[in-house]
Amino acid sequence: MKILNAEQIRAWDQYTIQHEPITSIDLMERAALKCFEWLEDNHWFVYSFSIFCGKGNNGGDGLAIARMLAERGCAVSVNILEFGHKGTDDFQVNLAKLHQFPSVTIQFIQDETNFHSLPNENVVIDALFGSGLTRPLEGMTAKLVEHLNKSRCAIISIDIPSGMSVDQSSKGNIIVKANYTLSFQCFKPAFLVAENSAFLGEVVILDIGLLPEFLPGIEARFELIDRSLVNTIYKARNPFAHKGNFGHALLVGGSYGKLGAAVLSAKACLRSGVGLLTCFIPKCGYDILQTAIPETMVLTDTNSSMITNVDDDVLEYEAIGIGPGLGTASETRAAMKELLSIYKKPIVIDADGLNGLSMEKPIATLPHFSILTPHPKEFERLFGECTNDFERIGKAVTNAKLLNCLIVLKGHHTCIAMPSGKCYFNSTGNAGMATPGSGDVLTGILTGLLAQGYSSEQAAVLGVYLHGLAGDIAAEECSQEAMIAGDIVTYLGRAFKQIEA
Repeated sequence: MKILNAEQIRAWDQYTIQHEPITSIDLMERAALKCFEWLEDNHWFVYSFSIFCGKGNNGGDGLAIARMLAERGCAVSVNILEFGHKGTDDFQVNLAKLHQFPSVTIQFIQDETNFHSLPNENVVIDALFGSGLTRPLEGMTAKLVEHLNKSRCAIISIDIPSGMSVDQSSKGNIIVKANYTLSFQCFKPAFLVAENSAFLGEVVILDIGLLPEFLPGIEARFELIDRSLVNTIYKARNPFAHKGNFGHALLVGGSYGKLGAAVLSAKACLRSGVGLLTCFIPKCGYDILQTAIPETMVLTDTNSSMITNVDDDVLEYEAIGIGPGLGTASETRAAMKELLSIYKKPIVIDADGLNGLSMEKPIATLPHFSILTPHPKEFERLFGECTNDFERIGKAVTNAKLLNCLIVLKGHHTCIAMPSGKCYFNSTGNAGMATPGSGDVLTGILTGLLAQGYSSEQAAVLGVYLHGLAGDIAAEECSQEAMIAGDIVTYLGRAFKQIEA
């Protein structure tokens, strides 16, 4: 699913108006009806509604929703920002229609004296500003938003919380804190970054019938990883296949006290479908891995507690993953640099592998199409500090292109920056996956998929989606609070079965 910026969203509206054809006021009516139906389906009609409208088309949506609620017999009051100018044509049409409902109280907000207390049992519908907003709120408008945020009412924002920009950072701005955001047709970039999470609440995407024929001709910078995309990547097994068809992977990791990370990564790699797996670990982990994972082969370093050299036969492996539990001792960093100088196929690098890269700076020698999987702090150690999430995404894209590598920036909607300049955001996963070892599991999955012959781009998209989907199944079975990284491995099989279905 393509993720569009504000200009592209407006163009999609206009394309639908011209080619369906449909008038803009009727398209607004369609959007308002979808919001009304959502309110009905989710049993909101037992409450009174206070609807706050600007004079743009977002405000027009709010007026149309107010009329539909009044027709249903709900108690509705409408509050319109008044700056002494007429609204858009569609706003004015809906205002005239609303005047035919005497049960609806309409007041105009000209200054702070028009702010009124809001009873707790009221539901606030925020239709002040939509996707067209291009600057931070200020003055009386900002004070109105702060007034709404201080109320104890549930707040439902239409299209996007007022004060939030669609495709650039709004960090530090005054923004409506919504409990629900009812948006239209597709995800917006603003919905996918952590800095906006406190304002979005639950995001609901409503299909208002914009024509899908518009999308093939649009070059979107961002795309959402969903089931339809994953289905174009996943390869079902040939019934006559044998383990040699699914690659031989090498995982390099572990140090004294951190062998659990290597165990988790190895289990995930095996569960991803790899044909053969060898783990290269310090000598102290030999009994641990042979006991915990009998399905893997184990090679050990001469050192008991850390990795200090690399196997001379690394070229025989289809893919290598490095980092889980690795540690950052100088000897280990030197061994990693040696590995990078020998092996030229894509490598998956995570955790202490990334920390070693940031300390030694051999990053320019990375094999092309390697996959780096940093969380935000690891990312900043590698590429520098960022003031906001949009800057971080931009920096990930820049460095992915520069290094000809993939950067998997981990988070709620994990962002995959491709060497082509395109970004994919994941649609699976949950807060229960914020648990020790979750990243090690992802490393194993990505390494296993690479070894099986998936391209780096395919492995990253499919692997991140599978990782999140297994986490969602685990949360359903175990709860987010009780979930541990091993549960993600346990439910990988269920995740594969969902994709196969």
